[in-house]
Amino acid sequence: MSISLPPPSLPPEGEHLENAIELKEVEGLSQGQIVFRRFIRHKGAITGSIVLGFVVLVAITSIGWGPIPGWWRWNYTQTATVLNPGGRPTLSLGGANGWHLGDYPFGQDEIGRDMFARTMRGIQQSLTVMVIIGLLSTAIGLTIGAIAGFFRGRIDNLLMRLTDVFIVIPILVTGAVLGKLVGGVGAIALALGLGLLSWTGMARLVRGDFLALREREFVDAARVAGASSARIILKHMVPNAMGVIIVNTTLLMSAAILLETALSYLGFGISPPDISLGNLIEQYQGAFTTRPWLFWWPGMFIVTIALCVNFIGDGLRDAFDPRQRRIPTARALRRTDKAAARMAARAASVGRIEEPGA
Repeated sequence: MSISLPPPSLPPEGEHLENAIELKEVEGLSQGQIVFRRFIRHKGAITGSIVLGFVVLVAITSIGWGPIPGWWRWNYTQTATVLNPGGRPTLSLGGANGWHLGDYPFGQDEIGRDMFARTMRGIQQSLTVMVIIGLLSTAIGLTIGAIAGFFRGRIDNLLMRLTDVFIVIPILVTGAVLGKLVGGVGAIALALGLGLLSWTGMARLVRGDFLALREREFVDAARVAGASSARIILKHMVPNAMGVIIVNTTLLMSAAILLETALSYLGFGISPPDISLGNLIEQYQGAFTTRPWLFWWPGMFIVTIALCVNFIGDGLRDAFDPRQRRIPTARALRRTDKAAARMAARAASVGRIEEPGA
């Protein structure tokens, strides 16, 4: 007589095995190495990083920036004595000539200025505004949100009422008024002004995350160990809120380039003789039907930069957030399937017990 016993219960399919595989992969690595490994697995973030890096590299090296000389033959203010027929772009990506830049790859405007050089200058100024607004808004919002969420009470009420005051201030209208009063501003001045008004969303998100984090066990353990409030905030709570911080920072930076474009398009942002991508769109909006390449190139780079920043932010969020559940790679899934098959085989081998004299 044989008795069949049910096989021992297995853990939820793949769950514990996936966790074990992930822990094995990061064993012995520092936090920075773990973040880097997770980031490079995000295809969208890597693609966005490559594209954005290429755009920044070309914009800086082509026409130069500050003391850095450029390799391009024209600058963004120089006019040509001879106009290309119709001011058309000389860029060729195929055909009989193959890959060919020509003298004016992006074309010329109505007075012969090179659109490639002007577009590269516009990218430089728009990136300057984007980075300054993103960093300044993040610094202010993170500081106010962290203090309010950690200490609560009267400090929280005071800081949140201050945040409410800034929330009701329309950023676009305020930027237009400042630009009108000053008579046109430079990229740095415009970025500083907008950055001082754009931190409210970051402050509220960080405050909400800190209100939840301050009740966690690791914060209580740090208090018992004698850690100061500043150390608890910087060393324990900020890393756990890094996902929220990074995502909102990238959203701020992508919104900043669009905000600068809107202000410059309305004539209240960066003003001539300097230029930005929004300024170029404003200048050449009348040529949209007759010479559309004057309008296409600045618009294309605005969309490209904003998308790349968002993709990079998604990758950084997945890499930094310790609470983010990882999607196993194909290799990890194959290892999980093999381990599950081995466990099932062992369970089947002990699942049937033969009694003596069966």
